[in-house]
Amino acid sequence: MRGACIAPIARPPTSPPRWPRWTRKAPSSRRYGAIFRAFEPLLRSQARWAAGRVYHILLRPGQAEAAPALEAQLGALLGKAFELRTQPLPDKETAVLIVVPEHSAPQVEKLLAQGRISEVAMPGPWAGQTLAQAMPAMQARLRAIPGERATLERRRAELRRREEPWLRHAARGARDLLARLDARALSRLTRHAFVLEGWVPAETRPRLTTALRDRFGDTVVVEEVARDHWHAEEAPVVLRNPRLFRPFELLITLLPLPTYGSMDPTPFVAVFFPMFFGLILGDLGYGLMLTVLGVMLRRRSAEGTVVRNVAEILEACAIFSLIFGLLFGEFFGDLGRRAFGLHALWFDREEAVIPFLILAVALGAVHMLLGLVIGTATAFKTHRHQALGRGLMAIMLVLTVVALLASVNVLPHGFLTPSALAILGAFPILVVLEGIVAPVEFLSTLGKVLSYARIMALGTASVMLAVVANELAGAFGSAVVGVVFALLFHVVNFALGVFSPAIHALRLHYVEFFGNFYSPGGVAYRPFGHWTPTRTEPS
Repeated sequence: MRGACIAPIARPPTSPPRWPRWTRKAPSSRRYGAIFRAFEPLLRSQARWAAGRVYHILLRPGQAEAAPALEAQLGALLGKAFELRTQPLPDKETAVLIVVPEHSAPQVEKLLAQGRISEVAMPGPWAGQTLAQAMPAMQARLRAIPGERATLERRRAELRRREEPWLRHAARGARDLLARLDARALSRLTRHAFVLEGWVPAETRPRLTTALRDRFGDTVVVEEVARDHWHAEEAPVVLRNPRLFRPFELLITLLPLPTYGSMDPTPFVAVFFPMFFGLILGDLGYGLMLTVLGVMLRRRSAEGTVVRNVAEILEACAIFSLIFGLLFGEFFGDLGRRAFGLHALWFDREEAVIPFLILAVALGAVHMLLGLVIGTATAFKTHRHQALGRGLMAIMLVLTVVALLASVNVLPHGFLTPSALAILGAFPILVVLEGIVAPVEFLSTLGKVLSYARIMALGTASVMLAVVANELAGAFGSAVVGVVFALLFHVVNFALGVFSPAIHALRLHYVEFFGNFYSPGGVAYRPFGHWTPTRTEPS
C-alpha cells in the first residue's frame, strides 16, 4: 500500500499541505492477522458513528508522529466532527482509525490524497470492502477453517491408507522396468540367438544354472567368464558374514563398500567396536539401561531391518559395558561401592588413570598392528613391494612397543637397546620399499596409536560425571529434590555415554584402523528383480 510521512504543524494550513512521499507494499497474508487484531479494539470506537465513513490507515515504523499532524489537519478541516484513534503494532507500525460524517468524506479523501495516504487493502474475496465490513466475514471464515482442515486430514489419511500400498508396488514396478532397460545394455540379440551378461554371487551360480536348465532345457547355455576378462572394479560386492557379525555390516555400509577382492572388515569391527564402547561406558548400571534399550528396539523391529541391526549392536555394546563395569566395580559411578560394597576386580577408573591410559594405548597398538597385518596380507596378492613395506612397519611397531615397555621396566631393560637399534636399522629398508615418505608414515602410525588415549579420557569423564550425579543427591536440603536431580544427571550422562563412545569408537575404526588396509569404492550387488502387480489399476 502507499502512504505518507506527515510533517507536524503548529497551526492549520491555509493551502494544501506538502508532505514527504513514502511508499510501502501491501501487507503480506501473514501480517494481516496482527493488523486486524490491532484494528479490532479501534472498531468499537466507531459505534456512535454508525452512519459515518471509516478509514483504516497503517503508518510505517518511525511515522507515528504523523498521526498527531493528521489529527490537527482534520481538526482544522472538520472541527470536532471526526474521531481518530491509534493502536501500536508489535513491529513498531501504527494502526490509525479515522471516522468522519458521510457528508465530510469527499473533503477527507481529498486531504488524504494530497498526503498520498491510502487505506489498508483487504485481501482476496474482501477486496473493495472496509475493514469493518470485512471483519465479521473474516472471523467467520477463521472459525470454519479448523473444521475444513480436519475434514481434509481425514480424507488424506483415507487416501493414503487406500492407495499407499498400491503406489509402493507401482514404484517397485517402475524400478524393475528401469532395471530391464539397463539390462539391455548387457545383452546382444540376433535373429537366432541372444547373449545376456550379468553378475551373480559365486555360491548361487549352480542354482542359477539348474533353474535355467529346468526351465529352458538345452536351449540356454550358462558360461562363467574367465577372471582375466574383467576387472575387480567392475564386480559388485556382497558382504557375507556369520549371523553373529551380520548386524555390524550396518557400520560398514555407512562408508563406501570395500572393492571386490579386498578385505571385509566387518568381523574385526564386530569385536573391537563393542569392546571400545564397553571400555568407555564401563558401568553395570548404564549397561543394564543399554540392555533394556536394545531389547525394546529388538522387540519392535523386524529381522533384517536397520532398527533390528541397531538393537543388536546396542546389545553387544551392553554386554561389554556390563563386563567392564564388573571389572571396574562401577554401578552408576561409585553408587555400587556406597550402597552395596561393590569393589573393582581389576582397577578403579576414578583413581587409576595411568593404568587406564596404558590399557587404552596398548589396545591401540594391538588394533593398529592388526590393521597393518591385514594390509600386508591384502597387498601381498597384487603389490608385493607395498606388502613388504607394511609388514616391516608392523615389525617396527612391535619393536617400538617393546622398547617403550623396557624403558619403564615392564620388560627387562636389556630389550631396550636391541629394539632401538633394530628400529633405526629398519628405517633405510623402509625408505627403499615405501619411498622417502615412509618414515613420516610410520611416525603417523605411532601418532594414531596415541590417539587411542581418547578411550581413557572419555571413560574417566563418564565415571566422574556419574560420581558428580551421586554427590548431587546429598547437596540439597531435601532428599527428594536431591534424588530427582541425581536421576536427571544420570539420564544425561547415560545419553552422553551412548552417543560419545559410539562416535569415537567409529572414528578409531574409520580413521585409524581402516587407513591401514581398507580399499573403498565397491558397488553394492543389487540382483535383478521382477514385480508382479496385485491389480491392474488403482481404485
